[in-house]
Amino acid sequence: MRHKRWVVLLAVVGFVIAAAFTTAAFSKHGSAHAAESDDSPLLAPSTTLRPPPTRATTTTFDVRSLPRPQPPPADPYAPSPIIQIGAIEIPKIQLLHPIFEGITLTVIDHGPGHWPGSAMPCQRGNSVFPGHRVTHTHPFLNIDQLSPGDKIIFHMPTEVCVYKVTGTQIVDPNALWVTDPTAQPTVTLIACHPKHSAAQRIVVKGVLVSRTPVKS
Repeated sequence: MRHKRWVVLLAVVGFVIAAAFTTAAFSKHGSAHAAESDDSPLLAPSTTLRPPPTRATTTTFDVRSLPRPQPPPADPYAPSPIIQIGAIEIPKIQLLHPIFEGITLTVIDHGPGHWPGSAMPCQRGNSVFPGHRVTHTHPFLNIDQLSPGDKIIFHMPTEVCVYKVTGTQIVDPNALWVTDPTAQPTVTLIACHPKHSAAQRIVVKGVLVSRTPVKS
């Protein structure tokens, strides 16, 4: 069964690589440093990196030991290597799609991208994945339909990581705090909101509930 699943995943990858992606013109919002397309899931740099002080003021772990995401790219359109790291599956919305390393638009145009520096799936910390909502392969088109308890599954080369959705929120484009490290293994999916607009971001959060090694 594992072999068949990876055959399916490889087929999906082949389709993605072979597909002729359009290069429609992007409309920019704000400064060039925060340039975005009509469907760019990237978060804009901001000096406000934290939400209102509703979190606990003390913790039992050293945040410096947790994976920390890199700042958003200075040039969202910079050419980047297309490196597949696994696949994401969300049964609720019938999604099965390759995932890639990097968050430049040249990467995200192929599928959801892992935010460099953030935790990898199954790893302790916050695993962050922006993705398109209405353009290209539009993997996150229907993530607004996800409810607490729905599964987000990552098929990685060595293990399968199952998260359950804990909640969804709508934030401004400068809400970089959604990428903050977490003490437990969590996932954050980011896409534009509403559909066909980059005015805001929809953020789906989840927590790891199981991890299973992939049998060779």
